[in-house]
Amino acid sequence: MTTDDPDDINDSTAPLIEHLTELRTRLIHSVVAFIIGMVICFGFATPIFNFLTAPLCQVLAEGGQDCALIFISPQEGFFVAIKISLLGGFMLAFPYIGLQMWRFVAPGLYRSEKGAFLPFLIASPFMFALGAAFAFYVVTPLAYDFFLGFQQFGEDGAAVTRQDGLSVVFQGSAQEYLNLTIKFIVAFGLCFQLPVLLTLMGQAGLVSAEGLGTVRKYAVVGILVLAALVTPPDVITQVILFVVVYGLYEVSILLVRRVERRRDERLRAEGLLDDDEEAADRT
Repeated sequence: MTTDDPDDINDSTAPLIEHLTELRTRLIHSVVAFIIGMVICFGFATPIFNFLTAPLCQVLAEGGQDCALIFISPQEGFFVAIKISLLGGFMLAFPYIGLQMWRFVAPGLYRSEKGAFLPFLIASPFMFALGAAFAFYVVTPLAYDFFLGFQQFGEDGAAVTRQDGLSVVFQGSAQEYLNLTIKFIVAFGLCFQLPVLLTLMGQAGLVSAEGLGTVRKYAVVGILVLAALVTPPDVITQVILFVVVYGLYEVSILLVRRVERRRDERLRAEGLLDDDEEAADRT
């Protein structure tokens, strides 16, 4: 019968405590960076909001209307500034937050694993920014042009007055506009992460190009459901999101196939894989 040495127990728990301490330090640094980013964006909330209203103002200008939004409650302006600072602060701090994540994870990875994981860490914010830019400059103007197309104007350009005396004219809430615009930006930014996620899973051996191709019809249904859930109820935006995400899915299959080919070449060069085994794996 053996007894555990208290010194051995303390030695085994020491690395765990060190990792938890380092994790706490990384989280504190990340939160501080996020707060600093929030403060900076809060100070520039008005210029940022004016920039975000560009798609709406473009559509209104084409229709001969003034670009104006209203506050429907006294505190709405404050909450608009808070939402802008939250989104902007996270975007400003994300590179630093990603660096902290990398510094925490990297010591536990082999050199080959570091070389495989680092490109995905760099590609993730790039793809999110690409998706956000696509949503802001392409999708959002089309969506607002569709929404505002239901206004009715008389021959002289004035809003038509119905028999009950109500004018059919757009008077938008600043907070509602910001919520919808942020929803577009975040939804497309996250959807553009699909190639990064699937390629990383392919790198880890969790998915294969053949498997992704086999479930293509289920992916189409899933993408259709996603487009219906994350976009407003207009056909144009849903079709655009479906086409973009499905295109990214096909690109992901090509990237995963490339990852598999490079992995097979490396294993074949190391003598760990022959043609018979490769053919068996693909069947």
